[in-house]
Amino acid sequence: MSEQRAGRARTSRSAHSSAGKERLRGAEEAAERACRSLGNLIRHRPEGVSAVSRNEDGWHVDVDVLELPRIPDTTSLLATYEVDIDEDGSLLRYRRVRRYRRGQADT
Repeated sequence: MSEQRAGRARTSRSAHSSAGKERLRGAEEAAERACRSLGNLIRHRPEGVSAVSRNEDGWHVDVDVLELPRIPDTTSLLATYEVDIDEDGSLLRYRRVRRYRRGQADT
């Protein structure tokens, strides 16, 4: 009997949304999903994530992307994109907010 209750508790903890998709489990998973979605759309390689925050609709992620590789690498052009995804990891919106050279310091 207690085994049945434990099985039900485990099932309820792996929450699914009404659409049948699995909800994101945290900031790391949200960042990975945002990078993958953005990369598929803009066809540039994500370099990393500079910010992740939770909001009322899901997650807000700032993704740094290599837009124009150059030699030497310090002159390559990168960009920061703001990406919003919902609780299930579906892309809601994105926009480029900054473009800069790799070797450029923040001001």
